[in-house]
Amino acid sequence: MDQPHALLVASPGLGHLIPILELGNRLSSVLNIHVTILAVTSGSSPIETEAIRAAVARGTCEVRELPSTDIDHSPDATVPTKIIEMMRATKTKTAVQDAVKSMNRKPTVMIVDIFGTGLMSIADDIGVNATYVYVPSHAWFLAVVVYTPVLDRVVEGEYTDIKEPMKIPGCRPVGPDELMETMLDRSNPQYRECMRSSGPTEKADNILEWLDKQPDKSVVFVCLGSGGTLSLEQTMELAYGLDLSGQRFLWVLRRPTSYLGASSTDDDQVSAGLPEGFLDRTRGMGLVVTQWAPQVEILSHGSIGGFLSHCGWSSVLESLTKGVPIVAWPLYAEQWMNATLLTEDIGVAVRTSELPSKRVIGREEVATLVRKIMVEEDEEGQKVRAKAEEVRASSERAWAQGGSSYRSLFEWAKQCRLVS
Repeated sequence: MDQPHALLVASPGLGHLIPILELGNRLSSVLNIHVTILAVTSGSSPIETEAIRAAVARGTCEVRELPSTDIDHSPDATVPTKIIEMMRATKTKTAVQDAVKSMNRKPTVMIVDIFGTGLMSIADDIGVNATYVYVPSHAWFLAVVVYTPVLDRVVEGEYTDIKEPMKIPGCRPVGPDELMETMLDRSNPQYRECMRSSGPTEKADNILEWLDKQPDKSVVFVCLGSGGTLSLEQTMELAYGLDLSGQRFLWVLRRPTSYLGASSTDDDQVSAGLPEGFLDRTRGMGLVVTQWAPQVEILSHGSIGGFLSHCGWSSVLESLTKGVPIVAWPLYAEQWMNATLLTEDIGVAVRTSELPSKRVIGREEVATLVRKIMVEEDEEGQKVRAKAEEVRASSERAWAQGGSSYRSLFEWAKQCRLVS
C-alpha cells in the first residue's frame, strides 16, 4: 500500500507557519506519513525563511515556499483581513493547484490553518478526499470562533455593550473584556471576513435548522462521499427518482463528472446539472447542499430515516451506530464488498439491481429503493429498519464499559503495556 501523503498549507506569518511546520514533523516522524508543506510566505520576511530551514533541518517534511499574492486591500484593512483575502485569492488557489500537480504522489488529506479555509473549496479539484482546519489554540478560543455565526444572529448591537458574559456551548462564557479584536466592531470589514472564514459552521447551522423542522425519521440523507461524483445522466436520474419517491431528502450533491465547463464547486454550477425546475418542485420537501455538510450530526438527527450511501466504511459505521438503514450505492474500491456485506450478511441495507458503476440506475428504481427504507408499510423495509436498530443497540453495548469492543481495546493496550 502506498504511504499516505498529507498536504499542509500555512498562511503568512510565523504564528501560522511554525505550528504547521511542527504538525508536519509530528505527522511524519510519529505516524510515518509523507508530508508536504506549502508555505505561503509574506515575501519580505527573512525570519520565515529561517524558520522553514530550521524545520527542514530537524524533520523529514518536504517544504515548498509559495510566493505571496498581491491584493488590492482597502486602506484600513487589518493584518488578519489581508491574510484571509490573500489565502482566498484566485492566484493563491492556482499556485496550490499547480504545486500539487507537480507532485509525484497525490495527497490523501489537506490540512489548512484557520486563515486558509478559503482554500478548502479546491479539494475536489486537486483530488483530495478529506480536508481539515488546524487550530493550534485552546478549546475556548475555538468554541468562540465556531459559535460566532450564532452570536451574529442572536445578539443585537455591539458585543462590547453587553453587560453579562455571553454563553458559549461547552465552555465558560466570554465577557466584553475577553473578546477577540475581530469582534470589537461588527461594522469593520475584519469582522465580516472572519465570519466568512467560519462558513462551514454557518452552513451546518442552516442544515440542522432545516432538519429540525422535519418530522421524525422522514428524511433520506443522500451523500456519496467526498469523491462521489456521478455522470450528468445519473445525477439527473437520481434527482428524478428522489422527486418520484415522494419522500423528504437532504442531498449533498457533487458536480457531475460530465458537466462541461464546471471547474469549481460553486452552487450555481453544481445545481445546473439538475433537471429543470427540480429545486422549485421539491422546495420544502428537499434540501440540496453543494459543499460541506456535517455528516455525523446529520445522521444523529431524529428526522433522518435512511441513508443513500456509497458505502465507504466510515459512512457505514456512522450510519449503523445511529440505527439508520442504508440504500447501498457502491462506486469504487472496497465499497462493492461493503454493499454485499450490508445487504446479504447483516441485512441493514437494500441495493441497486446492478452496480451503479456498470449502468445508469433509472429513476423508478431509485424511487423504489428510497421508499423501501422510508415507508413503514413496506415489509422488506420493516426488516431492514429493525435490523439497523438492532445493530445500533449492539454497538452501544459493545463500547459500553465491559462490552466486547471495550474489552478488546483494553486487552490490546495491556499487551502493548500502554495500561497496567
